[in-house]
Amino acid sequence: MNSETIRFIDAIARDRNIDRELLLQDLEQAMISAARKHFNSLDTEEFACKVDPINGQITLWRLNEDGSGEEIPLEELGRIPAQTAKQVMIQRFRDNERASILDEFGKRVGEIVTGTAHRYEGGALVVQIDRTEGFMPRSEQIPGEQFHQGDRVRCVIRDVREDGNRVKIVLSRGHEDYIRRLFEAEVPEVAEHVIELKAMAREAGFRTKVAVASIDSKVDAVGACVGVRGSRIRNIVDELGGEKIDIVRWNESSQVLIGNALKPAEVNEVSLCFELGRATIIVREDQLSLAIGRRGQNVRLAARLTGWDIDILTPEEFARGLETLESTVKPIEGIDDSMLDRMGALGMISVFDVEEVGLETLVNDVSIPQELAGTVLECCAAKAREVQEQQEREKEEEERRKAEEDAAATAASGEEGESAAASILGDGPASPVVEASGTQTDQDGEAEAAAASILDGGSDVSSNGESAGA
Repeated sequence: MNSETIRFIDAIARDRNIDRELLLQDLEQAMISAARKHFNSLDTEEFACKVDPINGQITLWRLNEDGSGEEIPLEELGRIPAQTAKQVMIQRFRDNERASILDEFGKRVGEIVTGTAHRYEGGALVVQIDRTEGFMPRSEQIPGEQFHQGDRVRCVIRDVREDGNRVKIVLSRGHEDYIRRLFEAEVPEVAEHVIELKAMAREAGFRTKVAVASIDSKVDAVGACVGVRGSRIRNIVDELGGEKIDIVRWNESSQVLIGNALKPAEVNEVSLCFELGRATIIVREDQLSLAIGRRGQNVRLAARLTGWDIDILTPEEFARGLETLESTVKPIEGIDDSMLDRMGALGMISVFDVEEVGLETLVNDVSIPQELAGTVLECCAAKAREVQEQQEREKEEEERRKAEEDAAATAASGEEGESAAASILGDGPASPVVEASGTQTDQDGEAEAAAASILDGGSDVSSNGESAGA
């Protein structure tokens, strides 16, 4: 019996990854609880127990006031104390297992693991990982991705924490760290830190932009990440279910980096306003939609990747903004061309920018006297309101015109439908008459005469005055 106890403890320690000595201590505490239950004792120091780690021999004794011990035969404890020992052992084993899982997986946060899809609970995917379960909230899943029971799931451990009486392991496939770990797995240069992933912006399931740089001038960061004929990046894309990945070359210059981040669009010019944290990008008309991307995705990811607010303008819009700013500020007495040049160098390219930067920037950075700066600010604010009102009127006019065009198109399609329906039902205009040997009226008259001749026995005369018999 005692040797079997040791075998059970060894098996639990091996399967549950729990320290064997800790399990032996739990067993000793369980026997002490059973003895206290049997003797109805509240003194925690009254009983002691020792389990031999070699042969499993259990020795239980009761301590007397003089310090001596009286051994208690285990057979005397009875069924109820044995049940108490069992419950204590189960509870302490569970506590040890929870502590073991917390310690093991707590060290693996940020690591890629592979598990098996088990079930969905309220939108969260429960994944079996090794000897425990992790869960992937809906917010950490890739939109549109669905797993079935038994499917292989590759994900990254995002967080490990205690939640009541269990350990909560949070998994993710939608976080940026998952992309980072995939690059480390597929690109040896990234794992060896020859290539650094400087920045990343992701919209899970749709598109990701990754800025890369190489610390070795002989290694091309973009080429190494893409691989021969795109083999490396293709493996990552396949793992993500077809999500697009843009590899961007990192540059310490924000202007160059922003231009790279907006690729595949071609950027003509980048103007930075450090006070507002805003970058104004000038692109040709034919590159505008490419720079913005579908539903603004390209410019949105570029802004997150670079840390700048990005406005995209065509050369005409850019020139119009500068012209409005110059026509507003230049007539003010005391403003010279050097001040306008400094404003442009600081990224103030419209009256809206001047209004946003405020008085302090105009005084300190543009070197405009405070009183004059206040006048400039007031004029730009007034002009900004006018421009905004004009833009709103143009927008309303455009919406009204579009609504009229849509209504006209709907009415036209409705009339065509009514005409087609009338033609099918026979209510439409008569078909054109095709003349052969006579008019349509003559043909109708001949038909009536023929009918009358048949009814009258064939003695009638045709419409041309000749006898039918003749």
